[in-house]
Amino acid sequence: MRRRAERAAKDTSGALDARLPLFDGGALLRKAFPDHWSFLLGELALYSFVVLLITGVYLTLFFEPGMGEVVYRGAYTPMLGIRMSEAYASTLEISFDVRGGLLIRQIHHWAALVMVAAIGVHMLRVFFTGAFRRPREANWVIGVTLLVVTILEGFAGYSLPDDLLSGTGLRTAQGFILSVPIVGSYLSMFVFGGEFPGEDIISRLYPVHILLLPGLLLAAVTAHLILVFHLKHTQWAARGKTNANVVGRPMFPHFTAKSGGLFAMVFGVLAALGGLAQVNPVWAYGPYRSDQVSVGAQPDWYLGFIEGAMRVMPGFETRLWGHTVQWNPLIPAVVFPGVFFLALYAYPFLERWITAERGEQHLCDRPRDRPVRTGLGVAAIVFYGLLLVAGGQDIVAFTFDVSVNALTWVMRVLVVLGPVAAFWLTKRLCLALQAHEAEVLAEGEETGDLRQSVEGTYGERHRPLSPEMRYVMTHRAPPSPLPATEEGAEDTRPQRVRRAVSAWFHPDNRAHAEHFDADPEEEQGEQPRAKA
Repeated sequence: MRRRAERAAKDTSGALDARLPLFDGGALLRKAFPDHWSFLLGELALYSFVVLLITGVYLTLFFEPGMGEVVYRGAYTPMLGIRMSEAYASTLEISFDVRGGLLIRQIHHWAALVMVAAIGVHMLRVFFTGAFRRPREANWVIGVTLLVVTILEGFAGYSLPDDLLSGTGLRTAQGFILSVPIVGSYLSMFVFGGEFPGEDIISRLYPVHILLLPGLLLAAVTAHLILVFHLKHTQWAARGKTNANVVGRPMFPHFTAKSGGLFAMVFGVLAALGGLAQVNPVWAYGPYRSDQVSVGAQPDWYLGFIEGAMRVMPGFETRLWGHTVQWNPLIPAVVFPGVFFLALYAYPFLERWITAERGEQHLCDRPRDRPVRTGLGVAAIVFYGLLLVAGGQDIVAFTFDVSVNALTWVMRVLVVLGPVAAFWLTKRLCLALQAHEAEVLAEGEETGDLRQSVEGTYGERHRPLSPEMRYVMTHRAPPSPLPATEEGAEDTRPQRVRRAVSAWFHPDNRAHAEHFDADPEEEQGEQPRAKA
């Protein structure tokens, strides 16, 4: 009986392998995954996206994406007899008449908020550790695209209920479109199908929200994961971890179990938020009317920086050749986001041009070892945070009983000086940490014990660093700026500019450079691709 069962199992597996790559995935199942917690941030975004797909399919069964006017006859008594759009009426029906509809709708909204946040934090981890460098520039570009598409997807879904708050957001978006010189009015008529609010915007946003943008997200996520598997993971420097290997847990069963547990936790937290924390109560806002504006209207947090930029920038306009150019919202809402995301796309290539790093990089940088990059990242975070606060300056002024005008001027000053101060402070802190490490490498680690010499002086005892800590601090020499042009060689202006930027990007660290060891692979030039 046992032999018969073994033969049946062998025949079955052989038949499956003849039709499916059953055994070809053995090496894939043994792929090494670093087990540091920071590498799970991208999975938070992925699993939030999975929750969005599951809840979104459920919501599409009941949502009616129409602008036709109906009279409400549902279960929410305060709205009885009020005229509203079909989209708003179906949103109320999902919230109060469909079993579990409000829970699913709120889980969907919370998942969208968490997904954008997870992508943002994941990209910050990649930025501060230098995980965007060769050969991962394409994956960084895909990640930025994921962030842009996710923001657009969130705005499209946020606008579908056609309540007073989302309608105010659409009206604001129409202002962005109209601010584009010459073609703005034509673009607005095309998007809205006529004069605002038109009759087509909800029915047009709906397929974009459930088909076009999710399809782009699925394609980008698939490409991102394929590149992650192909290029291997970056890892933190430690003994046994080099630029030519990946040390970690195998994909099956260790990483699979950990990842499955993380998905269960993400789903559970989002379900708890959907059931306990109210978000976007559209019944409290009422249906959208173009002659009303929701008091204290605020967009979802990921669009708050655009709102803040508009409130900080003074309003002025220019007449050119018979056309009026409204600089606000053109600059804060159209030009600024475009420049911001263009800078994100270009940064890996710009840093490579500045540093002229050779070979592939598979070890994560410590933020303190790259003071200028870390300072730029912290400055960007401070800039974004200040704009987010400025986007709700009326709420802040009302809460703390201060003048809105005074607060606006304070925010204008802070938005300019805050990032500069954050960059300078972060850079100095990183250099101070480097100097402290050089001292520790030279003298050893402080023990807290004092000893008295025969002369009567007191000194603190030191103990040598552990081999693990010494390796982390000395595994790679500090980066250095581009060398000067050789004597007799032509020195062009672009070369001089590049050297000047490189010297600024690499602060002077010669005082403690002798404590560091150059990476032997890096000295050889081109480095081998990491192997799992």
